[in-house]
Amino acid sequence: MRAQWNASKPLAKQLWREIVVAKIRWQAAALEAEGVEAGAFDMLARRVRSGDPDNIEAQAARRYWPLLMGPDFRRDRSADGINALLNYGYTVLRSLVARSVVAAGLHPSIGIHHANRGNAFALADDLIEPFRPLVDLMTIKLTAKGYSEVSADVKRAYAGLIALDLPGEDGTTTVAMAATYLCQSLARSFETGKASNLNPPRPPSAIELAGLGATVT
Repeated sequence: MRAQWNASKPLAKQLWREIVVAKIRWQAAALEAEGVEAGAFDMLARRVRSGDPDNIEAQAARRYWPLLMGPDFRRDRSADGINALLNYGYTVLRSLVARSVVAAGLHPSIGIHHANRGNAFALADDLIEPFRPLVDLMTIKLTAKGYSEVSADVKRAYAGLIALDLPGEDGTTTVAMAATYLCQSLARSFETGKASNLNPPRPPSAIELAGLGATVT
């Protein structure tokens, strides 16, 4: 935690770059799982610089949402329907990441990018970013089956994301373990001062994501 507190701004910017690159690659995987061409996202990922001063993350989001949800979709945290489903799904994964942050010996309020003093989970909000497309895909599956409110079935579906299989360095892992590895690798990055120690979760292939939501009735 002391190393986290004393981390330099250049290191924090390099770490944020790695997170943004991972998020964009996950967005590409989500689009490909829905049969959408996502070649532009590889180019966007390669353009991300330390600290993302060009706000490539936002540029990717402006392309991503219409391609994934349709041209009329608007991400609105205060809206009902599909936005409410997204909010709930993100909350589930945010809680998972927050627990992993604490388990890794890090302080959840000390972010590498999010720095709102009133946010007790700023670091969790940083590290959840690559995982968000999992919620996006699950939300598509749920709405396709007629769900528009946060029901018991919806809650079970999002909770099930935690145990979803993901590719890892040593074979298949789960979302829960991927979050653990990410937070542990961030701790090593703080201790060594090297962003290269960060181990963001690897995006699954389109085939691996194709079965997401298959158990939802």
